[in-house]
Amino acid sequence: MKKIITLLVLVFSLSASSQTTENDTGAWYMYFYDYQFNESQWGVQGDLQYRNWNFIGDLEQLLLRSGITYRPKETNVKLTLGYGNITSGTIGDSNDTSTESRIYQEAFLPQKIGKRLLFAHRFRYEQRFVENQDFRTRYRYNLFLNVPLNKPAMEKDAFHLALYNELFINGQTDIGDNREVQLFDRNRTYLGLGYVISSKIRVQLGWMNQKLAGRAKAQWQFSLHHKF
Repeated sequence: MKKIITLLVLVFSLSASSQTTENDTGAWYMYFYDYQFNESQWGVQGDLQYRNWNFIGDLEQLLLRSGITYRPKETNVKLTLGYGNITSGTIGDSNDTSTESRIYQEAFLPQKIGKRLLFAHRFRYEQRFVENQDFRTRYRYNLFLNVPLNKPAMEKDAFHLALYNELFINGQTDIGDNREVQLFDRNRTYLGLGYVISSKIRVQLGWMNQKLAGRAKAQWQFSLHHKF
């Protein structure tokens, strides 16, 4: 495992560049949290993401998101009502930024198939207030799969394969001032390796390809998942 990590660090270092271009591999650094209020059905969850056009230093987005969660009794479903604030940067030397406020509703449904195939479905509906654009909405569907490798479950010291694919569909095409976008917004495909540090903390390192209309960009992803 140490040799794999050393190789990945070397690859990431080589991908860093002082001259950022659209084709450079970017990097996202992410922290996810999930807290349940004692024995109640209510909780909070959210994430903080620092996204770069390159390996580090050229801001793509700073995303702050939190929501109130509710788990109906006798189900595995988790429902969320949340808010996100996003600051987006411009690729290259420019320091120009734009902002977005976002309200979202989400349903998360885990599903286990066999002994080790841990699927999850996430449905998200967003109401977006993007700077210098008309009000927008977006629909998202994410299919996750985690597969424990050296343990029978996602328990302490377990390595796991992590995959997901998320589809984004715009709710409308007109965004104001005679500007239009396509109904297809983007698609993200991810492959990573995770490690369970404890029952409350796990980490992941992986690669994601984000396909937009007419272009695509690769991203390394480093994530810490924290359950209180």
